[in-house]
Amino acid sequence: MVPVKTGAGPGVRRRPVFTDNGDTMLIYLKLFLAALFWGGTFVSARIVAQHVGPYSASFLRFCTAAVFLIALLIAKEGRIPPLARRQVIPVVLLGMTGVFAYNVFFFLGMQTISAGRASLIVATNPVFIALLSVLLFRERLSAAKAAGILLCLTGAAIVISRGDPRTLFSGGAGWGEVYLFGCVASWVAYSLVGTVTMRDLSPLAAVTYSCLIGGAALSVPAFGEGLVGLIGGICAVDWLNIVYLGFFGAVLGFYWYYQGIERIGPSRAAVFINFVPVSGVFFGWLILAEAVNLSLLIGAALVVAGVMLTNRPGDR
Repeated sequence: MVPVKTGAGPGVRRRPVFTDNGDTMLIYLKLFLAALFWGGTFVSARIVAQHVGPYSASFLRFCTAAVFLIALLIAKEGRIPPLARRQVIPVVLLGMTGVFAYNVFFFLGMQTISAGRASLIVATNPVFIALLSVLLFRERLSAAKAAGILLCLTGAAIVISRGDPRTLFSGGAGWGEVYLFGCVASWVAYSLVGTVTMRDLSPLAAVTYSCLIGGAALSVPAFGEGLVGLIGGICAVDWLNIVYLGFFGAVLGFYWYYQGIERIGPSRAAVFINFVPVSGVFFGWLILAEAVNLSLLIGAALVVAGVMLTNRPGDR
């Protein structure tokens, strides 16, 4: 995700201090709802992926998102801010990693993987970001963070192998799991690029530009996939899920999450990410009647515990 700076210094926006409990509770509610929206994207993607190709589904999702993001950006900042020359390549990288690659892998994986299991695999994102931050940016690796990384990877292994990690060494993981780890790799790259380069561009502008660039890149394979002939045959249920993915998953969820970062700080806001895999498993069970077995529950508990330890406020 694109970082929001909250400290003091040149070019850094100060995070306002709020003492009103009502305002704080509203921010907590928005963060919780954002996590629920993201958990729901796994169910919506699972539904859409059964009838719409991965490039077409991704392109339609971000066409929807781009319309709302442009309107929101103009409403909040008065215009679409122009890019400086030094920002062009980083923004292109954001679009190609966080939008193009992530969503192609996402919809390919959701063709075969249940929503609950997929949400738990993708929930390992913060762990890999933390691990690479240690290697690339020399961040401190505390004992709690190391334990969190180990717990999260163990939980992911249990989820992927359906309770028997030994099968991972004998072909137990299929292409669906491979594609979802492609999601993880894409998002880690997106996050690290944003950490280094997006310090002088607002999060809303960065997300808008990445959606526009990633959506434009998706248009070529989407039309090659037969999007023009497909549009008329997309059913109402799939359209509703595409709009959900674009508006609630890509626009409202991110906007509210960034509001939370600005109001209460990144460490406290990050805690709400733990609700994403939980809501993904819950909605998969509630809407798609996916089985929730013991290995999934154990894996979920380990993944959530690992993410919590990795994102402890004192270690950020």
